Amino acid sequence: MAETPERKVKRKVMACLKDMGAYYTMPVTGGFGNSGVPDILACYKGRFVGIECKAKGGKPTALQLHNLNHIGNTGGIALVIDESNVEILQQLIDGEIK
Repeated sequence: MAETPERKVKRKVMACLKDMGAYYTMPVTGGFGNSGVPDILACYKGRFVGIECKAKGGKPTALQLHNLNHIGNTGGIALVIDESNVEILQQLIDGEIK
């Protein structure tokens, strides 16, 4: 089975988080959790991070944006990551890039 472009982004994000020493998990909703939760939830240097992974050109749904905005509005870091910015993930989390 071929790996999807979005799955490749998720794999790169998880590898970066692992290299950073961050805690991360991929919540599975499957009817039991909240819909629209970011693909990856992480904690790095005391910062809560919600990461929505997309294939190039993919856009978050309205519900995903609502959740990302809620994370940002409550002091967390909310990111949409695709092939164009996965390489600067640590800089984004560290706040070096706005």
